[in-house]
Amino acid sequence: MRTLSLGFALTAALIVAGCGGGGSSTPSAASSGGGSVTTQSSASETAVSTTNAVGSPMSSLSDYNNATSSLQSFARGTESVQLGVCQTPSAGGSYEFFSPDKNGDPNSTEQQYFYDTSCTQPARDVVRVWTSTGTSSETVNRTAKIYALGNATAIATRTDADTIKNATFDQYGFAIPADGFARANDGTLQYSGTNAIASDDELVVSPTSGNSESFCGDSAGYNVNGVASLNETFGWQGGAFSGGTRTVNADGSVTWTATHAGSTAKGAIGSLSIGVGTQNTACPITTPMFTLAGGTSLGNYSIPAVATYKSGLLIGLTIANATLANGTTLNVTTNTGVSPTSTNFITGVVANAGTQVATFTVDAFGDGTLTMSSGGTQYVITDWHVVK
Repeated sequence: MRTLSLGFALTAALIVAGCGGGGSSTPSAASSGGGSVTTQSSASETAVSTTNAVGSPMSSLSDYNNATSSLQSFARGTESVQLGVCQTPSAGGSYEFFSPDKNGDPNSTEQQYFYDTSCTQPARDVVRVWTSTGTSSETVNRTAKIYALGNATAIATRTDADTIKNATFDQYGFAIPADGFARANDGTLQYSGTNAIASDDELVVSPTSGNSESFCGDSAGYNVNGVASLNETFGWQGGAFSGGTRTVNADGSVTWTATHAGSTAKGAIGSLSIGVGTQNTACPITTPMFTLAGGTSLGNYSIPAVATYKSGLLIGLTIANATLANGTTLNVTTNTGVSPTSTNFITGVVANAGTQVATFTVDAFGDGTLTMSSGGTQYVITDWHVVK
């Protein structure tokens, strides 16, 4: 559930379904936990909360990039795109773009991403419907159906309601990055027919200077259903409150660089909620729009991330020596020579006091597996979030 508070924010997460820069601190949830990882239960809490912390900015950036970056770089117009024609990026996979959407709705677009290079194995189907609310503002309702490899039926659906301000728009209703914009998002992920993740976020991008521009943002979210094996729910809040940079590279790819700072929390299932404040329209962010309420703090995190997208698809992610609650560290690398649509594309290693706690592997869409180093318990990661 969401409640009103005097906070502000940006969202995302990692959905884990059980199978067996610059930054500043954010308000902490309830009381604080401490110490190092000493039990299997605390190790699982560490792994899940760490995955969520990484998933928060990655989900937010991925949602934004797969809605615009395949059509825009730094130009103030939309790049040439063939409607309804299978496009094959050099990085791997394929996509098709439609306007209006395949249902023919006015003021709409539809972008389909595929695991293969011939637009036959669906990975994501993203439909947007926008409404102008002024010369520099609009609202967008976005629905993304999520498919597992080899499955013709969606396993999850993400719905987002965006409010965009201080923007100029192209013919497809996209905010043009070069001119800057402020975007606030209210998002929900449904997994297996039930609400699994509540996550809200905001993103502020400044007008372009040369081939780069600054950005900031914040987010908060939590696992609605909790993790059944732990009988707990996990939440997060934080953001890149200043110092983020969006750079357009010579090959047309776009790199986002920032340090994301915040905190994670745990609590009884049903005990967490998102506080919603006033949308920010400029950087730096001193009062985040979205904050987490309830639960017990697991501690703070600082995650320096470099993420590169091309044609709307994540083609590279590096996180070096991120620090998280209770002395936990995280390192994430992109495996060269592996297709972005492979679940072995990105590897993360979670460690505590020099001992490996868990590893995760995901594809460019944020789908994969989190594996505990002791005992081998696995959790399924879907759309950068932890589901149950």
